[in-house]
This record gives sequence, C-alpha cells and structure tokens, in this order.
Amino acid sequence: MTYERFGAPIKSTQVALAQSADPVELESESVLPELVPMSPEITYPAVRVASSNARDPMLAATNLASQLTHDHLGAVLFFCSAEYDLDRLGIALDYVFSGTEVFGCTSAGEITPHGYGRGCITAIGFDRRYFSIGCGLISELESFSLQGAQDLIDDLLSICRNPRLAPVKGNTFAITLLDGLSSREELLLATLNSALGTIPHFGGSAGDDEQLANTHVFHKGQFHSRAATVLLVNTSLDFRVFSTHHMIEPGEKLVVTAADSDTRTVYELNAEPAAEAYARAVGVSLERLDREVFALRPMAVRIGDHYFLRSVQQVNPDKSLTFYCAVETGIVMTAMHPGSLLANLREQLEEAEAAVGQPLVTIGCDCFLRRLEAELTGVAEETSEFLKAHKVIGFNTYGEQFEGVHINQTFTGVVIGQPDAADPGR
Repeated sequence: MTYERFGAPIKSTQVALAQSADPVELESESVLPELVPMSPEITYPAVRVASSNARDPMLAATNLASQLTHDHLGAVLFFCSAEYDLDRLGIALDYVFSGTEVFGCTSAGEITPHGYGRGCITAIGFDRRYFSIGCGLISELESFSLQGAQDLIDDLLSICRNPRLAPVKGNTFAITLLDGLSSREELLLATLNSALGTIPHFGGSAGDDEQLANTHVFHKGQFHSRAATVLLVNTSLDFRVFSTHHMIEPGEKLVVTAADSDTRTVYELNAEPAAEAYARAVGVSLERLDREVFALRPMAVRIGDHYFLRSVQQVNPDKSLTFYCAVETGIVMTAMHPGSLLANLREQLEEAEAAVGQPLVTIGCDCFLRRLEAELTGVAEETSEFLKAHKVIGFNTYGEQFEGVHINQTFTGVVIGQPDAADPGR
C-alpha cells in the first residue's frame, strides 16, 4: 500500500500562468479566455461552482479556472466525462490550478450548476477560510491494510488541523472516490471505516460514460486506475451527510445458492440459473433483461431494518448475473420495485436542508441507473431542475458509499450550509 498527501501553498491561477516557463502546448491558444486579476477588496462565498462543455482539455480547464479562481481558493473538486483525453486534461488542470490542490474522478454523467450534464466537466472551488481539506491516494487497493488506513487518516487529520478552522469532532466528514471497476470497494471501505471512527463518510465509484472499460480517480496532476482517493474535509460550516433510495419491497425473495464474490457473479438464485430466476421475479422474459430492467427492478439485501440495493451489471452467456456490488453465497435478496424517485429525493434533501439552513452547496453521488430511470419514466428534466435549484454538484456513479457500506442505486452526499451573515470571512 502506498499513499501520498498534499499541503502545498496556494497561488492564484493568474500568477501561475504568468510564471510558467514551460507552457502546455495548446490546440488553439487564441480561444483561451483571459483571466482577469481579482481585486483583494472583493469577498467571495465559501464555495464557487463551475462547469465547461469545451471538448479541448486545456480550454475546459481554463474555463473552470476563470470561474473558480480567487484570492482564497484552497482546493478544487471536479467530476468529468471519460470522453476527454485524460492525459491532456490532467496536465491542463495541473497547469491552470498550479499551487492549488485538485482532486476528482471520471463519471457516468455529471451534475452541473445547470442540472444534468453529459460529456462535460463540473467542479467546486473551496474557500480556504472555511474549508481545510486533506487528500490521500491509495494506489494499491489489494494490499490496503488497517494500519495503512490508520496512518493515512492520521496524516489527513494533521493537515485538516493545521489552519485551526474548527475542532475535528463534529466538524469533519470524509469523501471517497474509487475506481468503479476495481471490485475492491467493500474491503477498502470496511477498512477505512474502522480508521475513520465517528467521522461521517460518503462517496462514489468513478464511471466511464457506461463503457465499463476504464475508470479513473485524479490526484496530483494525474489520473489513476485501480486506485482510490480519500478526502477529509474540516469546516466551520454546518453540514449533513445523508443517503437515500426510493425502492420499495414487493416481497419476493431470492436466495443466492451459487456465487463468486471476487467477480461479483451470481450463478444461481433459488438453485436455478440466476438470470432465469431474476427474470421471472421481475416479470419479464429472459431475452428482455437489459439495462432498463436493471434500472427499474434492482435487488436488495436487508441488514437490520434497512435495504441495501444490489444492481445487476450484465447477463452473462451462461445465464449468470454480474453485479455492481459484492454478493455472496447464502445471502437473501429481495426483488425491489421503484417508488417516486423525485419525491424521495425532495424529502431527503429538504430534511437535510432544514438541519443546516439555506444550502451553500450539496455534493452528490447519484447512481447512473437512477438517472436512466428518470429518463425512462419522463422525470429527467424535472429532476435536473430540482438538482439545479438545490445547488447540487456531483456525478453519476457506478456505486455509492455510505458509512463504510458499498451500495447501488442510491443518492448519497453532503448538504453544506451557508456561512453566518456575521462571519467576517463572508
């Protein structure tokens, strides 16, 4: 297991661009917007949000910088389409945000300041007067140990404590971004959760626009596969970490009677070929099993009083099913039925907003199958407008994480409240 941490001093993008002695080669330098120096008298909100539809990596990165850069920019979190040339995008982001820490991942769809996006990049810039953020890279998922997790979290806590913004307890949350095709989420999350203790934790698995080929996380100017990033965020602002799904239980049970947990493949349900049993449980023919059925009729595992969703990724030629989450022989799964996606999301967000006050921003990890469901049921535009109105920035994922558990077809995230009007940093 290896990891790295950050703690570099902040410099403005304007200064970094002016001082660079080895500029990145541009396809069309003349189209780049000029970055205007910011007046030190201007004050800024605790976060800025941005997005760009530009396909050229340097232009997209520069567009973000023109929207996010100010004297107190401390860190940038982004989510981007895997359609970008990731090598060039990594160089461009490192160049335009020189001196500012940048982290993020590829997605299966973006949530921008304008609602749902596709083939674009969206980002949040954090004001260092309100946020202290430590970020570590886990580059060897297979050998990540409890001692490694504890060392990593201790290092990140040290970074978070340096500015003395707020006590760690009650003022810190964690975000994990993982390679969404690594099949290592469960073990890594359980290990991290032990080290995090009472610190609330959520996150999402990186996507690749539903190609299911390569997913990446970003750390220190480079995209990495088979890796994870862990962000520890300390803030003086109120926040609420939450997770929700809108699936309800119709009651049909399916026992996993043969499975390979390493590959997340179920061979038998109720001692029958898994695809046949699943198709019958959801009321379709075997031939009709596709991504639309997977989106509308997932299965779930009950733990205590809660159902944790397990979504099917694909039907295999031998009639087995591959899942996005871990499955094991002997567990009981329930075929689920969708309730109202938008009504459930509205209830959960408004409950969180009632706790923290007027939202500053919500960082959201939303399963790509939920977005597909919204499109299939005709509520995508309404959902997009709702996300825009509630200041949600995030991405569509290949899996979500909440308090150390890896789940599917949920919306998980954090609502962050606005600074108090009397706060001198505002």
